Amino acid sequence: MRRLLLGLLAVAGLIAGALRPAVAEPYLAVQFGMKCNQCHVNPTGGGLRTTFGDVLAQTVIPAEHLDTGAAPWTGELGTRYLRAGGDLRFDAQATQVPHSASVQEFSLEQARVYLEANVIPDRLLAYIDEQVAPGGSLNREAYVLFWTASHDWYVKAGQMYLPFGLRLQDQSAFVLTTTGINMTTPDQGVELGYEHGAWDAQLAVSNGTAGGAVKSDGKQYSLNAAYVHSAWRLGLAANENNQASGAKRAEGVFGGLRLGPVSWLAQAEITDDRSIPNGQGKQLATLLEADWLIARGHNLKITDEFLNPNRAVPNGEQTRWSVVYELTPIQFAQLRAGFRRNDGIPQDNLEHQRLYFIELHGYF
Repeated sequence: MRRLLLGLLAVAGLIAGALRPAVAEPYLAVQFGMKCNQCHVNPTGGGLRTTFGDVLAQTVIPAEHLDTGAAPWTGELGTRYLRAGGDLRFDAQATQVPHSASVQEFSLEQARVYLEANVIPDRLLAYIDEQVAPGGSLNREAYVLFWTASHDWYVKAGQMYLPFGLRLQDQSAFVLTTTGINMTTPDQGVELGYEHGAWDAQLAVSNGTAGGAVKSDGKQYSLNAAYVHSAWRLGLAANENNQASGAKRAEGVFGGLRLGPVSWLAQAEITDDRSIPNGQGKQLATLLEADWLIARGHNLKITDEFLNPNRAVPNGEQTRWSVVYELTPIQFAQLRAGFRRNDGIPQDNLEHQRLYFIELHGYF
């Protein structure tokens, strides 16, 4: 019994460690043949859900929709001009490292609240994404967004997640950590977006400091463009961050494909951090993910990752694979259980971690 409990805790640890913080789910966009902005207020995904996204999350995704005797929750705060939402994730987790004692713990991964003020509905809005726990309050996004009358173009200004490739749920994915562009490193700047037909594109200019103090006149430029078909999508991404310590460049290709009940995601990228001398900052990272919709409310996620942290040095590659079972039994609640295995340099024990987790996700 003790081993079974430790096993469950270990499973919990994997997901927690592997998938923190978890907000966006691009496989759902592939599964339903949609763009990110159909389900999220942020055109590039993540954070507060749109009214359409709220209804979808309550009536289509769960295994069962419990009748509450009222219309679906849409986040409206007594008026169509104000909407709110949130996410809370709590898990039990365990981490195993060779030649070290296993670590098991319960953890409040995050509690986040979102607020949208539709100053001019469908044209002008102000948006805030605030992490309120654990620890003190931490702002993730705070911006103003203006749409043209045709709703083809928009301008966003403030603190925001930068556009680059897939907006994955797992912020520890190699394709996110190598570039340093993810949902834990928002930056302050301006973004120009284009959303028309099958095309989806963004160009952002930001400080390049992940929200930190500006120490030079260097800026970061992010370009993301994708063609989105109902059954597949293909995109290109590029980033250039010119700082006093040295420039960092990244180029990537990403896509998605739906084959029956299985939705595939893939991304590959090359980064070159020129602040690291002697050409030691060149990296290659890839990700391949399959999401199998076993039945309504039941999803099996399998992910394979590869990282070459220094392309100038042979035999330094790292691999990682994960399996995660996601159960959404009713609206507003999801259970996750999973396992992750890391492999890398034999003499580095940290590159051979085994992570396990069980997680409860509440959303509204």
